[in-house]
Amino acid sequence: MFNKRFSDFRSDTVTQPTMEMRHAMFNAEVGDEVLGEDPTVIRLEELAASITGKESALFVPSGTMGNTITMKLAVGEGHVVIMDDRSHILHYEGGNLSKIAFCMARPLPSDHGKIPLDLIEENILINPRDIDGEHESFSTEKKRKTWGRDILESRYLPETRAISLENTHNTSGGSVLEPEYIEKVAELARKYHLHFHMDGARIFNAAIALGVDVKEITKHCDSVMFCLSKGLAAPMGSMLVGEKGFIKEARILRKSLGGGMRQIGFMAAAGIVGLETMVNRLEEDHRRARMLVERMMDIKNIIVDPSEVVTNIIMVRLANMGSVDFVARMAAQDVLVLPFGKDRIRMVTHKDIDDSDIDRGIFAIRNAVA
Repeated sequence: MFNKRFSDFRSDTVTQPTMEMRHAMFNAEVGDEVLGEDPTVIRLEELAASITGKESALFVPSGTMGNTITMKLAVGEGHVVIMDDRSHILHYEGGNLSKIAFCMARPLPSDHGKIPLDLIEENILINPRDIDGEHESFSTEKKRKTWGRDILESRYLPETRAISLENTHNTSGGSVLEPEYIEKVAELARKYHLHFHMDGARIFNAAIALGVDVKEITKHCDSVMFCLSKGLAAPMGSMLVGEKGFIKEARILRKSLGGGMRQIGFMAAAGIVGLETMVNRLEEDHRRARMLVERMMDIKNIIVDPSEVVTNIIMVRLANMGSVDFVARMAAQDVLVLPFGKDRIRMVTHKDIDDSDIDRGIFAIRNAVA
């Protein structure tokens, strides 16, 4: 009935490299990247910095490593990063905030990744180690309140060093943060001298959905991590971009974490092709995600909200069964989806999902919930 062995909606990480990527990988000029001698990696890093409007870039094996490096450098041992309470860094990166970066999260509730600005500011703590004048902002306001405590107690609370946002927001179904909101968060970060990081694993999806150049999203951030191995379809790798001095320190820390790669230009070549050829086609993935959710609307016991599908991720709530049972029923029909809680599953469209996969997915969903 269908022309593929199976349809894989679990994630855009399952994408296969294009033929152009395979040719580029085969023909890539390589060198020892740890010694700074791989010309293809250098080209990729220069391209990533240029596209995002940053001074410098670093090729890292994974988005998790890029985010962990940032947390360790920008937050530091015993200090705090503000992020939303459903962020990928907090929940899906192996506990690296505490295990490797030795820092703490201040998780705050958000609306699809958008933390209220007043809530962010209320939770920023700049620790007054010397209330008699060393910290000027506190010396003029001895009675300042912080988390309901007076200044004398607040000197012992962990200091806020960074703010981190996620764009697109994974657990909210690929929702996007607009440049206007990002700019306001950046203003708060500058006001309190905090590092502002963007977990932009799917940041090009956000740019396409908003109809803006990606620089409009990244220009207010001190650092941005984005993935090459999701919608851009490269077989591996992510980029960490930011100010030159920050990336220099990040390169040293990458080696400490085991991320020093040698003749890795083969993989960098695929990343270059991804950045040059795969960004604009992301709209196809968004279109198919909308098609999929619209066709789910009349299926009994399936709960979806079309207004929340703005990129390539669909969150589906199940009214009559658990997610594990549903996933098994779908797999029996050669359709792979990802459980996302007791009664919720996630479906992601990508370059290897075509219109026939949408037909097969809908057919399987109807059978699974019947």
